Amino acid sequence: MSSTGVTEAAYRRCESITRARAANFYYGIRLLPHDRRRGMCAVYAFARRVDDIGDGTLEPGEKLRRLAELEVASGAEPHSADPVMLALGDTYRRFSVPGGALGELIEGVRMDVAGTTYEGFDELVLYCRRVAGAIGRVCLPIFGSHDETSTAGSEAESLADDLGVAMQLTNILRDVREDAENGRVYLPAEDLRRFGVVAGPDERNAPAVLASLAGAIEAAGGRHGAGQEAEPLQALVRFEVERAQQWFQRGMQLAPLLDRRSAACLQAMAGIYRRLLNRIQAQPERALAERMSLPAAEKMWVAVSSMLGGGG
Repeated sequence: MSSTGVTEAAYRRCESITRARAANFYYGIRLLPHDRRRGMCAVYAFARRVDDIGDGTLEPGEKLRRLAELEVASGAEPHSADPVMLALGDTYRRFSVPGGALGELIEGVRMDVAGTTYEGFDELVLYCRRVAGAIGRVCLPIFGSHDETSTAGSEAESLADDLGVAMQLTNILRDVREDAENGRVYLPAEDLRRFGVVAGPDERNAPAVLASLAGAIEAAGGRHGAGQEAEPLQALVRFEVERAQQWFQRGMQLAPLLDRRSAACLQAMAGIYRRLLNRIQAQPERALAERMSLPAAEKMWVAVSSMLGGGG
């Protein structure tokens, strides 16, 4: 097979991964022109590999070793016989993606491996910027813009970063129960205390916080979740939803800087997340009892609406 054929096969592999694993993103990605869609799929396939290491069952030391390998492999000019890395390297060259741009994503997943917890919201924002904002910044060169400079400056990078934070906050609220079952707490300890979900002098002790949060989740997401015991965590969820909506409002100012199809992609992805966020706000007890998602038909409607200029 020619080198061109090998690269084409690598991109097809990345698109297959994205179609199968990107439950929300692919509805927007498919709106892009062919070359840009392939580039986005290459970025997603790499990010999925990083996340799978962080979320997997390997020992922490082995996870860190594999993350280090990926960090080196995704450096200035990725090149490998591995299909994902081959496609990523071609995407870097084709769209002039800055070398090592995905290193922040890997650093964020290292925080997961370390079991990092967050005292204040600013600490959580740093994590969100690393695992999601970094992806938004990498996507900027892949998106088409109205002119050569509209996505090249610090304003566009800041907006992409804000949108990434909004999406990651949505993920955190969607996955509160699942994360707690897996021994992870992302909600800031100061907020857990403020709403009376946890109490005590040792709030930064992760096992203690986790135990308190697990009990609150059971109360708030159980069959009798409307009871008085459930109210603190449900109130906290609504508070964090409002925060995420503010980040979306800022981040969506990126859309006017993009060309029509890139803006439609952005609006479709963000639109799906925002509708999910609205569901969590309306039914926090359900969000704490199960992993909420939108039906496929509704995601498709958001994507079509975005392409037609409705924005989902």
